[in-house]
Amino acid sequence: MVKNFSISVISKKENKENRGSIEFQILNFTKKIRRLTSHLKLHKKDFLSQKGLRKILGKRHRLLAYLSKKLKICYKDLIEKLEIRDTKTH
Repeated sequence: MVKNFSISVISKKENKENRGSIEFQILNFTKKIRRLTSHLKLHKKDFLSQKGLRKILGKRHRLLAYLSKKLKICYKDLIEKLEIRDTKTH
């Protein structure tokens, strides 16, 4: 399991100032999701962690949906930086 996994998309200065911003919340949920995913690879029958992972995935999904409706440019930048979804190339 990876202990000190972090994503440095948001600088430490912005981190302290914007803890309530949508981008920061999505960043935190992404960190938790990746940590829980690596935990579940080792402990496949940890059903409480699976439930927690599903809850966090739902919260992040709702925040991403809100962000995509309100601020499409920020949404696209965040998706690229966090490498969450595959970008569609037509």
